[in-house]
Amino acid sequence: MNRYLALQKIIEMGSFTKAAEALGYTQSSVSQMVASLEQELSMKLLYRSRTGVKLTPEGAELYPFIERTLLQYRAMQEKANEIRGLETGIIRVGTLTSITCHWMPQLIKGFQEIYPHVQFLFHQGDYTSIQEWIKTGAVDFGFITPPAVTELETVLLRDGEMLAVLPQNHPLASCRAVPLEKLAEEPFILLEEGHYNEPLNAFNAAGLKPDIKYTIHDDFAIMTMVEAGLGISILAELMLRRTSFNIVCLPIDPPVFRHLAIGYKDKNSLPIASKYFIRYLIEHIDELP
Repeated sequence: MNRYLALQKIIEMGSFTKAAEALGYTQSSVSQMVASLEQELSMKLLYRSRTGVKLTPEGAELYPFIERTLLQYRAMQEKANEIRGLETGIIRVGTLTSITCHWMPQLIKGFQEIYPHVQFLFHQGDYTSIQEWIKTGAVDFGFITPPAVTELETVLLRDGEMLAVLPQNHPLASCRAVPLEKLAEEPFILLEEGHYNEPLNAFNAAGLKPDIKYTIHDDFAIMTMVEAGLGISILAELMLRRTSFNIVCLPIDPPVFRHLAIGYKDKNSLPIASKYFIRYLIEHIDELP
């Protein structure tokens, strides 16, 4: 392949000497490469004149095939680099607690069956911190909600319902769906999600002001406090799966949803391992809880 590369550089620069300098070879080495190629093809490819080096008629007819060969060769090299990147890549993800617990184990297991050597590095946070990690490059991409971010590309994954979380013996625990105005009257434990918060938006949209007693950054701590009777809360339905707390989780009237998406700065600049994982995630989103 070096012979084809040398021929291309000679045609591009119009000189054996300049081509040799550009490629880091001696002029005699470049000349030998061309002579070897001409011998293999049994035809003269180049002729020299006072104005420089040009293709012979036979060479001009053959040259487009040489260019296509070089393009395929470079494409093969790029693909090999991708494969090597997937073998040794690290996927850095900004993630929410509910995603870490209920999506990532299944996703990682399936992805590593295809690419067993890829590693994962999680940064767990909220809508504000994850957005900042993406922008500063601390993570490659992250799970966010589109209304909470600016200057990022987003791909919507799914809408997830949020549920009222009550102590088991709470008077509202017998409701089929808890009215939002009733939740506003109770001591409220707010999940800290940064500058954007779905429950607060729902209260504001309904003209309600919740009685916030505690603001906490951990879903499990909130469930523990609700279980102890310190207040009620609203959490993502995904987070409330497979819990052992003595709490009741009910729909809200009107319903409250969060819009889950992935966000990144620029798809083209993502590491190859993260590109492949995002594609895998989108292809398998319907299999996730």
